[in-house]
Amino acid sequence: MDIRIGNGYDVHALAEGLPLWLGGVKIDSPTGCIAHSDGDVAIHALCDALLGALALGDIGKHFPDTSEEFKGIDSKLLLKRTMDLVKSEGWSVSNVDITIAMQRPKLAPYIIPMRECVADVMGIGADRVSVKATTTEKLGFVGRGEGCEVYAVALLVK
Repeated sequence: MDIRIGNGYDVHALAEGLPLWLGGVKIDSPTGCIAHSDGDVAIHALCDALLGALALGDIGKHFPDTSEEFKGIDSKLLLKRTMDLVKSEGWSVSNVDITIAMQRPKLAPYIIPMRECVADVMGIGADRVSVKATTTEKLGFVGRGEGCEVYAVALLVK
């Protein structure tokens, strides 16, 4: 058996009046991510982890923010296309682990729906998807509510 691990990281600034999407779930929030796509920073970090595990570059290489094709796109579609690449290379996902750093809103009520949504898009069980949320104790740009950052890890097997 061959295994690969990938690490992903993404960050987006937040602005008033934009929708906030995390892990494919719309979050009730007065601020949302500024982005070319729907700004789902959790899915973007996960795509980077999956692509990184296979040394296929990053999300910007596959889905550039200069392309009109991806303007406003639902990030679940980007994850689906990334999974198509993973499968076409003969790999399957053992598990993924996502950590969202955001001062507010509190994300605890959304964790299970995010796990289920990501798992459904990836075609794996929700027991293989971990989503955790943390604050930065009011430190840095995340703590000031200026942005959201996400770390993701993916383990692939062949």
